[in-house]
Amino acid sequence: MKVLAIFILGMILSIDPKKVSKINSLKSEAKKAFLSGDFNTAIEKYKYLKDSLGVSEEEVAMNLANSYFRTNDTTSAFTTYQPLSISNDAKIKSWANQQLGVMANRQGKFEEALNYFKQAMKAEPENEQARFNYEIVKKKLEEQKKQQQQNKDQNKDNKDKKDDQKKDQKDKKDQQNKDQQNKDQKDKQDKKDQENKDKQDQKKDQQNKDQKDKEQKDKEQKEKEQQQKEQEKKDQQNKDEKNKPDPSLSEKLKEMKMSEEKAKMILEAMKNQEVQYLQQNKRKATKPRDRGKPDW
Repeated sequence: MKVLAIFILGMILSIDPKKVSKINSLKSEAKKAFLSGDFNTAIEKYKYLKDSLGVSEEEVAMNLANSYFRTNDTTSAFTTYQPLSISNDAKIKSWANQQLGVMANRQGKFEEALNYFKQAMKAEPENEQARFNYEIVKKKLEEQKKQQQQNKDQNKDNKDKKDDQKKDQKDKKDQQNKDQQNKDQKDKQDKKDQENKDKQDQKKDQQNKDQKDKEQKDKEQKEKEQQQKEQEKKDQQNKDEKNKPDPSLSEKLKEMKMSEEKAKMILEAMKNQEVQYLQQNKRKATKPRDRGKPDW
């Protein structure tokens, strides 16, 4: 007990009365500036208290954080509220978490804001403002999730629709390509068929021509053969006519009671005698003439 008393006495003696007076004066000036809405002055004085005079009171840090919050210096406010969110003082802890939740809500970080408001209510269940903010953010979060799900469904529908459109376009393009290929193949086949038909027609025409030429040749040959036969027949008739006995001679032979065969034999014998006579005359004509004798 004696030691504690000595320690307290030492602390009292070590405190500079002028510094304490200055601290209290700055606190009063900072509070007055904050209440009048001069938050920049309040920030300047609270920072001087904290950084220059070494004041580590949580109330000073809270007022500095609130001044940052009022000037929309979110970064400085967040870094100042953050250590206070784990304070042993329930009111300070609840207020710091509530303000962190408000900033998170403004940034659209609803789940983070909801968690800060939960911590604020745990630290101080009587904090109705934190509870009200919690309900508001919870509703926003539900709406956000609902909207996100709707957007997700819409995006899925749009994606499915686009995929269907792409598939339809692809199917249409594939069908067009297939139709074009079929058309090309059909045109190619038609062309080939037409060429084959033309060739067959040409071949048929040639065959018809050859057949006509053959028929013409056969006709000409038959006509020629017919003419030859007629000529032969005519020649034979002429020959038969020539060899036919003279009717007057036949009648004479009948008067002489001589057959034609016998008459032919006589004629033949006469021809042979005439030939012998001519041959003898020829031999006589070829003997050399005697120059000493007269021509007669």
